[in-house]
Amino acid sequence: MTARVYYHARRESAPFDSPDRGPLAFHRRLEGYAPTPLSEAPEIARLFGVERVLLKVEAERLGLPAFKILGASWAIYRTLQSRLPELRDDWTTTHELAARVSSLRPLTLVTATDGNHGRAVAHIARRLGFDARIYLPAHTAKARLDGIASEGAQVRIVDGTYDDAVARSARDASERCLVISDTSWAGYEEVPRWVMEGYSTIFCEIDDELARRNQRGPDLTAVQTGVGALAAAVVQHYRLTKRDPHPVIVNVEPLHAACMLAAMEAGEIVTVPGPHDSIMAGLNCGRASTIAWPIVSKGVDAFIAVDDDRAREAMRLLGSAGVAAGETGAAGLAGLLELLTGVDREKNRAALRVNEKTCVLILVTEGATDPKSYAEIVGTFEPTRTLRKPSGNA
Repeated sequence: MTARVYYHARRESAPFDSPDRGPLAFHRRLEGYAPTPLSEAPEIARLFGVERVLLKVEAERLGLPAFKILGASWAIYRTLQSRLPELRDDWTTTHELAARVSSLRPLTLVTATDGNHGRAVAHIARRLGFDARIYLPAHTAKARLDGIASEGAQVRIVDGTYDDAVARSARDASERCLVISDTSWAGYEEVPRWVMEGYSTIFCEIDDELARRNQRGPDLTAVQTGVGALAAAVVQHYRLTKRDPHPVIVNVEPLHAACMLAAMEAGEIVTVPGPHDSIMAGLNCGRASTIAWPIVSKGVDAFIAVDDDRAREAMRLLGSAGVAAGETGAAGLAGLLELLTGVDREKNRAALRVNEKTCVLILVTEGATDPKSYAEIVGTFEPTRTLRKPSGNA
């Protein structure tokens, strides 16, 4: 089996209000902030038989090669505010913020990760003068381990899966150790909710850029999913009560770690047993987040699990279009490749309401975070051309 698909026949339009732009205002004050590119990929649009394919490329975000720092930084900030009620939003630089929270030192920020979230937590900890301790499953690529270590963090390897690393990190919680997890469990929900809120910056940037170009929003978007935090952020943004039309949302997971798809089939959160060994390392999660699941299960139209060959194909296709994307970063495109070019493409196009006028949004959530693996799959990345930035009316 190379793919599994689940269509959500009873998808609900959850009544979410307009997104809070507080996270965007916060991120704009961090050193190195700039909106990430929103570009067109006409070759992929022709392959899919659609009018437009938009790529939101998170290959460089606030000094790191992935989007995760948006959620980690906002969650850390809100957690620090809960410790320091006098911490207001009137600071202007990261250096000033570090001075404002200095009374909390010594303090260690702890999390579990497959790579990108842990590095983001470590990066913010270093900027604010805190320590960081990051737990990783044993299969983590050396390049990702080295990236976390380069931020000055303590790196701890857990003999087990990502979910085992999460359980181990939770035991460190104390007055001087703050757990900053992007997944939730019973009694631990506030911080992961803040992580989800932090991702809203991506979609505010997309809205602002499309408004500047006088272009319409997407009709179809694909989101890669591990525990579900990013997928929940997509649902919360694109299922707004006043938004018309609501785009079709596709949830993409690895074939052997499809915890959201399994939960949809079971009607409740279930654990997908390991090994979770997909090359889409950031998605190797065996159990959905308890706060993401109610949102995703109501707002996503289709769930697809794909094998690693589709991820490799997506990486090569993005590379030919001028984007170096890691395995997890290419996963959204991998899901659409299966749906729109696979054996059941005609059936899937009808179910997803795809035609020659469709605008597709693909989230490229990371750059080439494991250069060795990237070289083996795609080759040396040489940006011989750039993606075309849309202009004019939709």
